[in-house]
Amino acid sequence: MAEARGAGVRAAAARVLDAVLHRGCSLKAALAEALPAFPDPRDRALVEAICHAVLRDPARYDAALRAWMPRPPGGRDGELRALLYAGFAQLRIGLPAHAAVAATVDAARLLDRQHQAKLVNAVLRRAQREGLPEVPPHAHWPAWLRAQVEADWGDAAAAIFDASAAQAPLWLRVNRQRGTREAYRSRLAAAGIEAAAEPLLEDGLRLDAPVAVAQLPGFDDGDASVQDGSAQQVADALAPPPGARVLDACAAPGGKAAHLFEREPSLRMLALDIDAARLDRVRAGFERLGVGSAATLRVADAAAPGAWWDGTPFDAVLLDAPCSATGVIRRQPDILLHRRASDIASLAALQARLLDACWQVLAPGGTLLYATCSILRAENADQVEAFLARTPDARAGALDDRFGRADGAGRQRLPGEQGMDGFFYARLRRGA
Repeated sequence: MAEARGAGVRAAAARVLDAVLHRGCSLKAALAEALPAFPDPRDRALVEAICHAVLRDPARYDAALRAWMPRPPGGRDGELRALLYAGFAQLRIGLPAHAAVAATVDAARLLDRQHQAKLVNAVLRRAQREGLPEVPPHAHWPAWLRAQVEADWGDAAAAIFDASAAQAPLWLRVNRQRGTREAYRSRLAAAGIEAAAEPLLEDGLRLDAPVAVAQLPGFDDGDASVQDGSAQQVADALAPPPGARVLDACAAPGGKAAHLFEREPSLRMLALDIDAARLDRVRAGFERLGVGSAATLRVADAAAPGAWWDGTPFDAVLLDAPCSATGVIRRQPDILLHRRASDIASLAALQARLLDACWQVLAPGGTLLYATCSILRAENADQVEAFLARTPDARAGALDDRFGRADGAGRQRLPGEQGMDGFFYARLRRGA
């Protein structure tokens, strides 16, 4: 039974990878379809780990097939290619080689590829003996994006490519309404889970060996959430005072808004999102955490305040803007498959519209925090510079080096710095 289950996990990973690599599906959507078939969280975690490992390094696996097979699998054999990639990835992430190879060969049979099982076995045995070819960590980046990162970051680009190919740690945010960070860290230790406290974060813990959320004590009760350290720092950068009227302009999935409520339950918040289904996730998150009961959640386009604003200004605005997500490639490696050069200009135009619209509803003396999980200056430092140039009553507020390196009027953290995701913050103050 365990052998059949192991083969089923590898077959599921191959189907997900085939959908993402060869049929244009997003990794998130493909996993959402595949994972419900596995009730054991360990199986779900293994499917995810295999898929992420492949998508962080597909050029290495492609080089192996081209080196070892006279005729690598073509368009009609995408599932076979994906299965071989899944086998390579298991060897890379340190699974026991014999079991990984055997289960992957059995998966070929589950995929109705009995006639190719010997081929799968031979190729994976060769990978086990010889190791996989070395390729640069940026080999699978689109040329236009690689060139833009190099132009924006010069000597730091190599570190960005390396960090984006690495497995990210699991960051937790402890709900201070339910206990202290140190108390929760002790609960993790009692459960055999080692966590480190990050001095830059008041509520954050880092797990270098990720675990399934089902293993986290009190997770279903709202004692903790999964949220990268960079995203946790939004609450520090905005820091609305008690009782402030706050707008979260692009709220889904809701982690940043929830964190603000965990810090200060007296906030009066309007949380907007243009997608009703995504806003339902915000509501569910608030309920799990026991926060935001007085928040107003509304399906609306933040760029069109005439349709939703009641005319009462906000003391603070969080604009976590739609962006290229180039700072979180290590978590969402399929970004490199789906992002196009034309997307950047479209996103920058949307970000500018959102900035102008959100500024209209900000009270004099109020604060707007512009944030993205991008590392591209067109979306970050250049975007804020253009906004300040066209907005006479806007001033850049100070943020210190806890938020990354100075870049224009904001702060930029690059992927992997302090173990966190790539992220940009700009704190903008409106003149009285």
